[in-house]
Amino acid sequence: MLSQALTSAYSASLRFHPQKLLNKQISPILQTLHLITDPPKFLDNCAAKYGDTFTVRVLGINSPPVVFLSHPQAINECFSIPAKELDFQKATHVFKPLFGEKSIVLQADSQHNRQRQLLMPTFHGDRMKSYGEQICQITKQATANWFDTISIQRVMPDITLQIILQIVFGLHPGTRYQQLRKLLTSLLEDITKPWYSSLFFFPPLQRDFGALSPWGNYLKRRQEIDELIYAEINERRRETETRIDVLSLLMSSCDANGEQMTNQELRDQLISLLLLGYETTAGVLSWLFYLIHAHPKVKNKLMQELNSLGNTPTPEAIIQLPYLNAVCQETLRIHPIALICTPRMVKNSVTITGKEYTSGSILIPCIYLAHRRQETYPNPEKFIPERFINQKFSSYEYLPFGGGYRGCIGAAFSLYEMKLILATILLRFNLELANNRPVKPVRRGITIVPSGGVFIRKAS
Repeated sequence: MLSQALTSAYSASLRFHPQKLLNKQISPILQTLHLITDPPKFLDNCAAKYGDTFTVRVLGINSPPVVFLSHPQAINECFSIPAKELDFQKATHVFKPLFGEKSIVLQADSQHNRQRQLLMPTFHGDRMKSYGEQICQITKQATANWFDTISIQRVMPDITLQIILQIVFGLHPGTRYQQLRKLLTSLLEDITKPWYSSLFFFPPLQRDFGALSPWGNYLKRRQEIDELIYAEINERRRETETRIDVLSLLMSSCDANGEQMTNQELRDQLISLLLLGYETTAGVLSWLFYLIHAHPKVKNKLMQELNSLGNTPTPEAIIQLPYLNAVCQETLRIHPIALICTPRMVKNSVTITGKEYTSGSILIPCIYLAHRRQETYPNPEKFIPERFINQKFSSYEYLPFGGGYRGCIGAAFSLYEMKLILATILLRFNLELANNRPVKPVRRGITIVPSGGVFIRKAS
């Protein structure tokens, strides 16, 4: 009955003009459904009517006021608020059933700092460089049997999932690897669907009536995945072999008190890294292939740079290429990894650009809108990689991976990964778009992808 009521409510909400969403007569549930269904349109309409800062109620039935910020000064001041003044757990509660209660995303103050200190070294320096050849090899194997027309949005998630399973989880292809790959692919595919992801926004829908009920089905699948992950962790604890995958490094790391992560902490970090780095990186890669091949001058300039490295370029040589970096940065500007930074709830009161926000308000620096400000980026809708060669932007103007003390710990790895996947494929195949139809941004899970998918083929 509740799902039918939500469907009816959503159908009715479509009769409202999007620019009326801030009207108090529009219920939080309808505002939430609009945001879930078409986030870019929701944000664009609100910004067009209300400017750089606006308040909505988009966290379900009893949503608190949610404040979106996109002016660089406001984002700067928001990032500068001491962590003790904010509550990150309440602001990110919708992620708890997905990530787990020990996830770094949900931790406050000292626990967040502890986990960040344990996680950060695994994605930086020489350790990350050791993953380069493996990323290139996985990409080559996944594209070995490419035929005439390829769906980028089907291929990229498979590549990024294999990279996570092998480099982050440290799994070797085998029975457990294939079981996890199958279970995760199925679950992650469902989570990207608006109706399924709505379960996490509306707690009344989270009722276990058995495996045939939506929430019961989710819990069953999560348990099957958890059993495989815990089996791997327990098996790894008995090993004496030295490994360099992220899980092994986390298991051997100690905090300032000499304590290691518990099994639950390890599980929750692995799932968080999976959910934050699987569909998101694959989504950006879809945009990269579309934008590069929709702009022949960009493609020609990029291919000249890639070919200048010779027949067997090393991963480290590839990631240093300036135009490749600019192409990736401009793609991440227009279509960032996520539309928003980590939400943060005000405990007492804070002031941003002269305005006071009281207890319970949710503050959200909006990456999507910050990246499309005309004042910062002239012709913001246009794909112009050169803007990142000719100018440097502050961390409050350009923040594709968030920022402040809650910035994405895997930012460097994600950029490293997408550069190597893109370059490996472009150097092996001469490709073109299979059709010239325009695409628009549509929601898929926690990221935004090209509508209808991106289809490429080998150029004649």
